[in-house]
Amino acid sequence: MFNFFKTKKNYENLSSTAFKAMISENPTAVIIDVRTALEFKQGSIPKAINIDLMDVNFSQKIAQLSKDKTYLVYCRSGNRSGSACKYMGDNGFEQVYNLSGGIMSY
Repeated sequence: MFNFFKTKKNYENLSSTAFKAMISENPTAVIIDVRTALEFKQGSIPKAINIDLMDVNFSQKIAQLSKDKTYLVYCRSGNRSGSACKYMGDNGFEQVYNLSGGIMSY
């Protein structure tokens, strides 16, 4: 029987502890903050790059990234970053991790 409502999740949610471990264990991992520029300026995880999920050029900016790297994605609470991770996974990125609870849990 087919389940048309079941979608394949193509990224992994990580606790803040696991997210921090992933950062330290993967020095080449790319940390992406998908919050707005203003939120990013108010404080971010060291070495993070800001690619605002709500920016009209979000998909173009993601398309410029290498698909063979590890990506650690976060936002304020984990919702926007979850959407960004799903988008990335749907577009061929295989190593995508979402910070559960967002930077608030970090």
